Amino acid sequence: MEQTGKQGQQDWQRGEMTGAKALWATLAGHGISTVFGYPGGAIMPVYDALTFYPEVRHVLGRHEQGAIHAAEGWAKATGELGVCIATSGPGATNLVTGLADAMLDSVPLLAITGNVAQHLMGTDAFQEADITGITMPVTKHNYVVRDVEELPRVLAEAIRIARSGRPGPVLVDIPKDVQLAAFAGDIPTPHARPQAPDPSPESIEAARELLRNAKKPVLVAGGGSLDASEEITALAHAWGLPVITTLMGLGVYPASDPRWLGMPGMHGSVAANRAISECDVLLAVGMRFDDRVTGRVSGFAPHAKIIHVELDAAEIGKIVRTHLPVRSDAKTAARLLTQGAQKLELSEWLTQIEEWKGRTVPPQHWGAAYAVGQVTARLRPDDILSSDVGQHQMLAAQLARFEKPRKWLNSGGLGTMGFGFPAAIGAALARPDVVSMVVAGDGGFQMTAQELATLKMYDIRNVKICIVNNSYLGMVRQWQELFHEKRYSEVWLGDSNPDFLKLAGAYDVPGYRASSAEELPAAIDAWLRDPKSALLEVVVPHEHGVFPMVPAGAALSEMMETEPVRTDISAEAAEVNEAAWQEMTEQEAEEMNQA
Repeated sequence: MEQTGKQGQQDWQRGEMTGAKALWATLAGHGISTVFGYPGGAIMPVYDALTFYPEVRHVLGRHEQGAIHAAEGWAKATGELGVCIATSGPGATNLVTGLADAMLDSVPLLAITGNVAQHLMGTDAFQEADITGITMPVTKHNYVVRDVEELPRVLAEAIRIARSGRPGPVLVDIPKDVQLAAFAGDIPTPHARPQAPDPSPESIEAARELLRNAKKPVLVAGGGSLDASEEITALAHAWGLPVITTLMGLGVYPASDPRWLGMPGMHGSVAANRAISECDVLLAVGMRFDDRVTGRVSGFAPHAKIIHVELDAAEIGKIVRTHLPVRSDAKTAARLLTQGAQKLELSEWLTQIEEWKGRTVPPQHWGAAYAVGQVTARLRPDDILSSDVGQHQMLAAQLARFEKPRKWLNSGGLGTMGFGFPAAIGAALARPDVVSMVVAGDGGFQMTAQELATLKMYDIRNVKICIVNNSYLGMVRQWQELFHEKRYSEVWLGDSNPDFLKLAGAYDVPGYRASSAEELPAAIDAWLRDPKSALLEVVVPHEHGVFPMVPAGAALSEMMETEPVRTDISAEAAEVNEAAWQEMTEQEAEEMNQA
């Protein structure tokens, strides 16, 4: 079909329209400006066609997992669609972790994979994989495109599905012959985003009535509230509610507000967990009651009537008993609940909350918590903080103070080590005007350290990498210490870690190091002042844990508020003993074991 206007003129200059060119024309028509990916044989026609579409920037990762996490970082920082591309077989399967991550964290994501030509599908051809079968459980929807004339329509539909309702990842698999086939159709215009259904007036009025009669209410905002920050804040102020933000909801409510209680759950604040355990009305907005938030479900908010505002009907009543479901997006529900609000008299409740808040003391002594606190304190309100997964993640969530949404990026649902660094790259490209900082551990950073090459290739200058190096898989070690009688199995990294500054230097990334509280301020200053992306390694003691902590299977009310006192051996003595053990010869170690 003949096209007219500017688009038709551009397509004429690009030569015969093929499926591969129709793909790029569709993405460009939907406002997609940046994609992340890695080429290969079965996606080669798409990469060849890319040369005709300079309006779409392609960012070459160094591993498909790095590319999809970067696309997630782009999406989390902007709230817009992230796009990644990979070839068939191992290229496609390397996306699976990122797809599962995006599914659990409700990230709008489009993954495009190539596949072998249709006549080879099902023959175990070279680099063939049934990627739609593999990813069905971890995508919102997926497609195999078998007709070139359907390709733009399918892409447009996939984009709509990924963005609408509860966002999530959608995969489109395109056989190589479809990419090469001549295309004679139209490029569809973008779908209008469907409006979320309005909640029933009866449910809104019932929620207001529960709030009016509450003596100990609390509002808990989750990741589904990120685009409703203003409405959530207005709602809390109108009723005078104390506010808790989940790990995924940090930034929805300003941390500087005195009624913000922090984060709930396994490593949540004392005030947040105690308030949930004692409240009589819990207003939950845009959250799914993850097990790391609830602790033992039977002990979660045992005295409360729970109002659950949630767009995804499948989440309502799935984990906890909901007394009042409100099927709605967070923005609409918060706006409606603010209407007719009355400021509650909560003096006794707020006094109790202040006492709980007073139990949290900022870290005073050198260790991972002190270091993370000092580093994150240097973030400006518009800067973005990504984290990897582990102790440093929980410390950053506890200690960083976010005034705005979409400034905190982490892998919450899947807990993906290796997520933080590439996500920070994606966020840095989306927001080149701010610092995109990542706090990572020495273990997780090495899972995607190859993306240092991406910083170098694209001269990305606003990524600041902080590696908290305790020479262990720290969170696993903490559990082994507390719950496995200190049997430290396969968690020691100290004798095989690289020199992180030399590793960064190999990619022309400047490096800085601090090993004490005295060295840290100057190192942070130099790291942040460096005009390029830079790496800061903070070498901390091995043994420090993350507290408060709710043990697995315990209720939030059974949290360990502070780290247990070590009576058997001091941390300093343990470090000395460990260093001496590492220096032993094999013969000396064997003699000691026999003794």
